[in-house]
Amino acid sequence: MSDLQVYGDISPRTAAKAMAPLLKRHTEKMILQKLGQAFVMPTKSTIVAKFRRYNALNLATTALVEGVTPSGQKPTITDYTATLEEFGDFIPYSGIMIDTHEDPILQEYGSLCVQQASETVETLIWNKVKAGTNVGYTNGGITTVNTPISLNAQRTATSALLRQRGQYITEIIGPSPNYSTYPVEAAFVGVCHSDVTNDVRNMEGFVPTSKYGANMKAWANEIGSVEDVRYVRSVLFTPFAGATGVYGGASTTMRNTASFADVYTVMYFSTDAFGHVPLKGSNALSLIAHNPGSSGSADPLNQRGTLGWKTMQTSVILNDNWLYRLHCAVTL
Repeated sequence: MSDLQVYGDISPRTAAKAMAPLLKRHTEKMILQKLGQAFVMPTKSTIVAKFRRYNALNLATTALVEGVTPSGQKPTITDYTATLEEFGDFIPYSGIMIDTHEDPILQEYGSLCVQQASETVETLIWNKVKAGTNVGYTNGGITTVNTPISLNAQRTATSALLRQRGQYITEIIGPSPNYSTYPVEAAFVGVCHSDVTNDVRNMEGFVPTSKYGANMKAWANEIGSVEDVRYVRSVLFTPFAGATGVYGGASTTMRNTASFADVYTVMYFSTDAFGHVPLKGSNALSLIAHNPGSSGSADPLNQRGTLGWKTMQTSVILNDNWLYRLHCAVTL
């Protein structure tokens, strides 16, 4: 067992009541969980999630012949499957806290568990989507890139999405437990580490969220927009430390590890680029409380309890051409 916390207690009934507001508070700031195509996995069914896309029909460029019925076209579909996996962790604690601790342990431990769960799923999705094959660099390649994000680099990314019929994101998943969506101003979405913030602000044509009009509400953690891209940041999207070559004097102006530039990833998304089972819903995440004494003979003196979480989730790229991975360096 992991290190036992000194104090703490929470009842299952209280845990259930606390789950919803805690989950909403933490997932409000999660990014990727809002952008993917949601798949609601029914209970008592399967652990394999299936996403289906109906492919566009070929253009009908041949003129019709009078009195002759054309052959028509049979629509084609593409299925993507992903197997749900289970993740979880817990905090062990001593039952002595029932009588002695002054802190709101319910809120603190519950908040820690939900934050860990949310960020775990966010990181799992990030690791999946950044493995896409549609990739570019602000200069050179992964071992030589040492320049920051630029308008030209962004335009290369958005042109690649548009060329493959990538569509602007017009709705995202809300922070409620019922998988509901709400409309947003149409745009591609650029997701990056918070270190990239200043370089995004320095891009030509940058519009801060404070200058958005009444019809464009800023998201949590949104930096602003450049042309048809809205940029959102998170500390979870970590760079590749020192991944590029030595670049001499530039080490004083670029973030680096031992004079090797750190390489950051900016992901550009169009709608339905990937699918996932979100970290929301009554069956998607469980906050599990075991009070001291609930373990029977394993806890004969009612000394130990645990508070933990468990979730089943998966994600899958639905179209490599509808997301774009840009590698760049970051100025200090």
